[in-house]
Amino acid sequence: MLITSAIITGLGLGAMYGLLALGFHITYVVSNTVNFSQGSSMMLGAVLGYTFAVTLGWPLPIAILAALTICALFGLVVERFLVRPFADRGSNAWLMATVAGGIVLDNVVLFTFGKEPRNFPSPLATDAISIFGVGAYPLQLIIPVVGIAAAIVLSLVLKKTKYGKAMSAVVQKPEAAQLMGINTRFVIAAAFAISTVLAGVAGLLIAPLFNVSSGMGLVFGIKAFATAILGGITSAWGVVLAGMLYGLVEALTTAYLGSSYTQIIAFSMIIIVLFAMPNGLLGRASAQKV
Repeated sequence: MLITSAIITGLGLGAMYGLLALGFHITYVVSNTVNFSQGSSMMLGAVLGYTFAVTLGWPLPIAILAALTICALFGLVVERFLVRPFADRGSNAWLMATVAGGIVLDNVVLFTFGKEPRNFPSPLATDAISIFGVGAYPLQLIIPVVGIAAAIVLSLVLKKTKYGKAMSAVVQKPEAAQLMGINTRFVIAAAFAISTVLAGVAGLLIAPLFNVSSGMGLVFGIKAFATAILGGITSAWGVVLAGMLYGLVEALTTAYLGSSYTQIIAFSMIIIVLFAMPNGLLGRASAQKV
């Protein structure tokens, strides 16, 4: 019973980490940069979903669409003002700029939304169903499905579609891509918009299981970046697999040893795996880490 409950919880958490990590993956493979405000993007999706659906009473589909649209716009702002000016000059200052952007967003939401955590009611997280004799919310089962589906779609888009091949060409041979008529700035901006939408989806999915607050994205963002590196940031499947693995280790450690040991065991696992596999579980050997 205990191990089944831990596995269900771990897979749900792990898939959420995987969704966030996919955002790191897509910006890295397209532009060799990442958005360190990804955790804040997750928080933004959850807060906006709560505001539109609960506070304003909008129909849930419209609330979700509006929240994800704003998340996409935030991604465009991050790329245009926090990444592009520095990347164009060959500077790595975008690292700190995206961190600062996330902190600014967190505090703007703190002053407007408030600091008190709030419950996001959902019919998918109200009545538990029995799985092998263990109660689980339907949402806990849906999150891993969404994470795996996102990895499949992203892999197919990058490898099989004209747009995906254009995205890959931008980072591999940017000059050649421009000569072939590919709008490299548009492709990179789109990658950042997709990354923040993925974070927003993660926030909306996890919101009914956790309280919604302005500070909810910080720890999730750190863990998601850790899982992106663990899985191999150049591999969509790698980061999702690493997210699942990390979530399982967290849940099993908490269940059997207690929460005091959770971070010690989980991050020790990351160190050990990266020591043995420096490029991550499925990362390419030629990839340069950030």
